[in-house]
Amino acid sequence: MIVAIDTSSLLSLVRYYLPFDTNNVLFNLIKLKIENKEIIILDKVFDECSYTAKGIVIDKLEYLKLKKNQVNTTDLLPSSKFFRLVENNFINGSAKNVLSPVEFENRKNSFLESADVKLLLYSLENQSDGVIIVSEETETNNDNKAFKKLPWICKYLKLEIITLPELFEKYPEISLEFNNINLQLKFD
Repeated sequence: MIVAIDTSSLLSLVRYYLPFDTNNVLFNLIKLKIENKEIIILDKVFDECSYTAKGIVIDKLEYLKLKKNQVNTTDLLPSSKFFRLVENNFINGSAKNVLSPVEFENRKNSFLESADVKLLLYSLENQSDGVIIVSEETETNNDNKAFKKLPWICKYLKLEIITLPELFEKYPEISLEFNNINLQLKFD
């Protein structure tokens, strides 16, 4: 299993899980999986992390700065079929009709260069390896963007997408236990 992780999940990891990881067990496990390429960090995701939430992800996971821990997406280019899907299927409602042709082209080009699209293209290119996208996004469009959200597009393309807690369930080394005092992370 190869995991391609989104900025939203990395942000959740550092905000909501690592603060309880007092012995750095989860931190070290994630680091090891990234170094072993079991968890993929695309360069576009890294870039997004550097300016999202004042760069908290990069501050907490400094090992992401190493180029060897990032996958270069320069050669991940959309096919003509993917272009058609962007223009006809991934567009939100009537955004194409509301925007001027120039505005639409600008937004489409920005979308095609986004971390989300690079995650999709990486997953499509490596589908035979069983790539799973991890994201905390929901299908609901609540941000007035011109294009649909990552989970909706994954469903449309039949790509597997899960959340961070669902990823933790797939790792037998991790078990989350709650008691009446605090959260404990246990690793077998």
